[in-house]
Amino acid sequence: FSEAVSVARAQVQQEPSLETTEGTSININCSHPKIQTNDIIYWYRQIPGRGPELLVSAHKGVKAVEAIAGRLSVSADRRWSWLWLGRPGRGDAAVYYCALCP
Repeated sequence: FSEAVSVARAQVQQEPSLETTEGTSININCSHPKIQTNDIIYWYRQIPGRGPELLVSAHKGVKAVEAIAGRLSVSADRRWSWLWLGRPGRGDAAVYYCALCP
């Protein structure tokens, strides 16, 4: 299983940046068109000055994410996922990213 194949399989795409005002909900999208049947979708965030924090993982459907008063939704074909932050505050300013892993 070569590195090139691994990178191609795991490729995800996200918006370069998003902004919202404090208390205004926001959706963060992730595209993963090469997702495989057994892959799990992981969403992390990294607050400046801290290490990455796992927020949620899911295979399909909708899952509540208490840490951000939000939820993770996965499309029926599993090629897209959306992380919804319900009431973001200043403490939620971070880099949010998704990843796939079998």
